[in-house]
Amino acid sequence: MFISLAVIIIFLFVYMWFEAHRNRVTYTNLIFHEFPKSFGEMSIFFISDIHRRNISKKIINEVKGKADIVIIGGDLTEKGVPFARVAKNIRRLKEIGPIYFVWGNNDYEADFRQLDSFLTEEGVKTLDNTAVIFESEEGEKIALLGVDDMSKNRARLDLALLDAGDEGFRILVSHNPAIVDKIQENQRISLVLSGHTHGGQIRIFSFGIYEKGGVRKTNGTTVVVSNGYGTTALPFRLGAPAETHLITLKSM
Repeated sequence: MFISLAVIIIFLFVYMWFEAHRNRVTYTNLIFHEFPKSFGEMSIFFISDIHRRNISKKIINEVKGKADIVIIGGDLTEKGVPFARVAKNIRRLKEIGPIYFVWGNNDYEADFRQLDSFLTEEGVKTLDNTAVIFESEEGEKIALLGVDDMSKNRARLDLALLDAGDEGFRILVSHNPAIVDKIQENQRISLVLSGHTHGGQIRIFSFGIYEKGGVRKTNGTTVVVSNGYGTTALPFRLGAPAETHLITLKSM
């Protein structure tokens, strides 16, 4: 009896470790009537909550040539992560496409000034309460907005909206999905990309401290919340496996 229980416990921990170290790309197609038709479609590789992990070449090879841009949804690193690992991860992601980054709470545990300087040197665009605009040959626009970390009271959606201007299809990136509670319908944000929650990380009989990652609608806005790629505290997951995303946006 004791041996059987020990085997079950060992198997469970091995399985939880495997779930935490999966190299999975979730493919999602999102269709919006307001998406500018002249773009055809836009594909985004979204990765959040990398923390202590090394990004696998398997993922890079799977999505290379399929994504227009890369978005890092915060927690690229945390306290104690060797900077060489962060640099390696960024350079791997650059193989996919141009990178856009928002700050997460754990990023501030590291030497965030060194990180900010390095990202700039590597050509990574940090969306810290700012926006970038993509424009088609026909003059239609997509606005990519990003806010700084909410838990540090640094998020200023108003400034990002001001930077975005009045026109275009709007995508908002926020490490913390709680930003959704601050969005108003007249701000015309069609899509929100977030992480932070790890999908609860360890879920018991489908229950977790946070909602499992996925796609949902909130007040007319489509919200994608990722389970994330890494873990915090313990390198285990249950019921919320590690994931990255290839998100394709299209018009109706």
